[in-house]
Parts: sequence; structure tokens; C-alpha cells
Amino acid sequence: MAQPGPATLPYFNASPAEVRRLCRTGQVTDMTAGMAAGYIQANIVMLPAALADAFHEFCLKNPRPCPLVGMSRPGEYGIPALGADLDLRTDLPRYRIWRNGVLVVEASDLGDYWQDDLVTFALGCSFSFENALTACGIPMRHLQTGRGVSMYRTNIACTPVGPFSGPVVVSMRPFRSQDIIKAVEISSAIPLAHGSPVQIGFPAEIGIADIGTPDYGDATPVAEDELPVFWACGVTPQAVLAASMPEFAITHAPGAMLVTDMPIAHYQDLVERHRRGVI
Repeated sequence: MAQPGPATLPYFNASPAEVRRLCRTGQVTDMTAGMAAGYIQANIVMLPAALADAFHEFCLKNPRPCPLVGMSRPGEYGIPALGADLDLRTDLPRYRIWRNGVLVVEASDLGDYWQDDLVTFALGCSFSFENALTACGIPMRHLQTGRGVSMYRTNIACTPVGPFSGPVVVSMRPFRSQDIIKAVEISSAIPLAHGSPVQIGFPAEIGIADIGTPDYGDATPVAEDELPVFWACGVTPQAVLAASMPEFAITHAPGAMLVTDMPIAHYQDLVERHRRGVI
């Protein structure tokens, strides 16, 4: 099974601004995996300003699942540090609208849902290190099969802050042993994309009873010569919203990220080290 690479992923070398424009105009409507390599992609959480301080502290106390890469002021729909031409109301492929902890609808833009007191939190995403793995020739089955990455709620508890508490969600990718070593080294170098794995193998130890039935995304087969590798995931806030039940919130839809202008530190160095056989 061939691994998609830079030559076969149409937006792998696209600029972040180009990807955002494609989302804004409805030309990208689903996952942003494999797009704008070398730049941070971000999960999104939007909350009323009255909850912003508590959620900010929640992110700081839970940096593995919620690595904070940017935060707006109340009512602002841009975060200048993440992109000059950026509109948080339109520049993701899909959004989720939550009321009292219940997902009520998905939308392609926030024209009908935006509130002037919303504070947006941008949290790093594993798609960023996936692009580094792709550039280094490390295969990932969900990309090979065109499916969403598998994600699971775990028995690992987030550190609670104020009204926010709930389980850590993890994403899973199966690898053979030699690729596990490379994947750990590369992801560990990108802490804004969740850093190193939280678990290798033994899914029951973190509360996953059936690896073939993910809570989010699509099922990913694990071959006999592979182990499942689990990273903390930016869908964690969605499990936290379900548990904490704030009156109103907006998130990205799983897999449908904000592509930012923030470069991944050491990205080119990682790719060069792979080229020279160091990784």
C-alpha cells in the first residue's frame, strides 16, 4: 500500500494562506491532514469571555492535550500572530456548535453562530507532526487509506480547573518497531503538536476496550507486526465540553483544522536529518 507523499498530496506544499482561502471558499470541506507542511495546524475552542480565564488556565495545566499556540481577545475573529489574512469565522472547513455540553449542529462557517463575547483558543494539532513524518517517508495507514485518524477517550484524567474537567482523548497510529523510534523522535521535537506519545501498545491500560471502535474519526487496522502508538489529542476539549456542559461553545470538527502561519520549529532540520540518515 503506497504512502501518500509530498508529490501526491495536492496541498502538502501549499501556503497556509492558500489553504485558509480554500476553506473560506468551500473548496476544502473536510480534513486538513497533509496540508501546508512545515506549519502548525490548530484545534479550535471558542468560549464566552466569562469562561476564558478558567479555560486558559486549563490549557496551561494540560499542555500535552491542549498545547496553546494562540488566543484571541473577546469578540475578535483574528489572531494576528497566527496569520494576517485569517478569519476564525470562515477559515476552517467545518465547525461544531455546542449547547450545554451537547453537540447540536455542524456548520461550514459561523455566520449564524458568532457572538461578540467569544474568545478563541488555538491548540496545537498532531497533523503538524504527521506532515513531518510524511516528509521523512514514515507511512501512516489512515493517510494510505484516505480515512480520518482514530481517536479515543481514555481513563487518563485532565487536571481540572474551575468548571472544566474530563478525560484525555488520544489519537492512534500503528507503526512497526523501526518507525516507532523515528516517530517518537520527530514528534518529541514538536511540543506544540502534542510532543511524544503518551502510550505505546497495551490500549487497555489507558481505558480503550476495543481499538477497532474509535470514539472519533475512523477505525485504523493494526497489523500483526505493528504496535498502536497513542498521542494526546486536541479533541480532548470536546470531551471536556461534554463533561463540563458550558452553556455555549464552538469547536472545530475533528480533522478540520485551522492552518496557521506559525512555522514548526526545527522542521527543516528534522527533514534534513532524515535525508542524511540520522533519523
